[in-house]
Formats: sequence, structure tokens, C-alpha cells
Amino acid sequence: MNTEAMMSSPTEATEPYRDTYGAIAFEGLRNTRDLGGLPAGEHHILPRLLLRSGMLAPATDADLTRLGEVYDVRLVIDLRTDVEADRWPDPIEALPNANLVRLPVFQMPDAHNKEALDKLAELSRDLLAGTGDISSFFLGLYPHIVLGADGIAAYRGLFQALLSLDEGAALWHCSAGKDRCGMASVLVEAALGVPWHLVERDYLATNALLEARSDAKSPFDVGGVDMRYLRAALDAIEEAYGSLEGYLTEALGVDGEARAELRARFTA
Repeated sequence: MNTEAMMSSPTEATEPYRDTYGAIAFEGLRNTRDLGGLPAGEHHILPRLLLRSGMLAPATDADLTRLGEVYDVRLVIDLRTDVEADRWPDPIEALPNANLVRLPVFQMPDAHNKEALDKLAELSRDLLAGTGDISSFFLGLYPHIVLGADGIAAYRGLFQALLSLDEGAALWHCSAGKDRCGMASVLVEAALGVPWHLVERDYLATNALLEARSDAKSPFDVGGVDMRYLRAALDAIEEAYGSLEGYLTEALGVDGEARAELRARFTA
């Protein structure tokens, strides 16, 4: 994948991102981070505006108070399936100023994605039973995340929601905050002009911030992240759209004008 067009000068991250990957210490939330401080072109992402996280259901009252009062979260984007969202709903009522937008990266199978989703479902069952190959699951998952009809609609909707945000912070999440959320973060950072080596570093930071789990109820909670998974997504994007920039423009509607608007809103 040729990422030269997506790279900026290799400047350093500033606070709050520097050295800690922007990790925020919450009581119940996992893998919650502030992208503020990441260099973006000639600027940096502003703090307390772009947050990524695992699911919000485990948040304590103190966590929710901080999200609302300290970070002024006005937009919550849930990338999980309907089944996940119903079982572990976002406590959006505790964030009265926030708007919840549900953008499932996966939905029910249809004629266009049934074969791919059936294969992932089989791998998921094997994985949770302890007999599956985790690498096979995620290597198959990532191209579907970015090229599946639901994934494209979800990530296009994410950018539309960000462009419509007038004030406060946006937070996007999935289950563990590593795959669907991780890919969303890669796309947002690329659109803002974050240097590619730092996009990769942020993606891999999940491995340093998440503890291994033995009680996973979803395959998305199993394991960490791997550059092979991200590479599988980028290779699929390049084959379909020629480049990541082409994907942002053609599939997600994030053209030069939209990227300029994002930078004006979220960087300085």
C-alpha cells in the first residue's frame, strides 16, 4: 500500500497524547483515549475533541460525569452490531448533552455479504470454543470492515457526524475499542493528515493498553491488534480504490474540501 500521499512531516506528538497514547484513566471504561496532541499536517489535533473507546456500558457514574463535564462529549458513535448494542446498551441517558448515533459496521447478512458474514460467523464460533485461529478470523474480518456495504455506510456516517458537530467532543467506540473503532481511528487520523508512522503506532497501542481477557463473550474481545490485520484492510482498499485517499474520497465522501473542514474543526 502506497501511503506516501497520506504522510506528513514526522513531527512529535504533544500532550495529552505524548508517551501514553492519549490514554485516559477511567474506573470502568477500557481503552479510552484522547487523540489530542497527535500532529496533523502543520498542526496538532486539539485535546478533548476526538475520543476513541471500548464500549460504554461498564462506565461508572464518575466516568460518565467526567465524559460529560470534563470532556463535554456531545456525540457518541456506536459501531457495534444491534445484538451487542441491545445486550450492553450505551448509558446515553447519563450524558444528557450527547447525541447517540448508531452506525453498525456489521448488520444482518444479505445477498451481497452473506457468504463473507457466514464465514466470519463460523470462525467466530470456533474462536470462542477455543478451536479457531484468531489470525484467520481477523485477517478475514478487516477487508470486510472497510469494503462491506455496512462498513462503508458506517464510516461514511461517522465522517458526516463529525462534520456536523458544532461543539464539544465526539467519541466513537465498538466493543473492545480495537478493530472497528481502531479502523475508524485510522481513517480519521489519515483524513486529518497524521503522519503514517503515528497512525500505525496509535493502532498498535491497543496491545499496550488492553489486558488479555479470559471471559470474552465476543470474538472482537479476543486478542490484540496486529499490523497484518491493518495491512489486509489497506491491501483490500488499494485493490478496490487505488489508494487510501481514493477510498476516503470515493467510498466515504471525504474529499479535499471535507478534509479541510475536519482540520479546521479539530486541529490548530
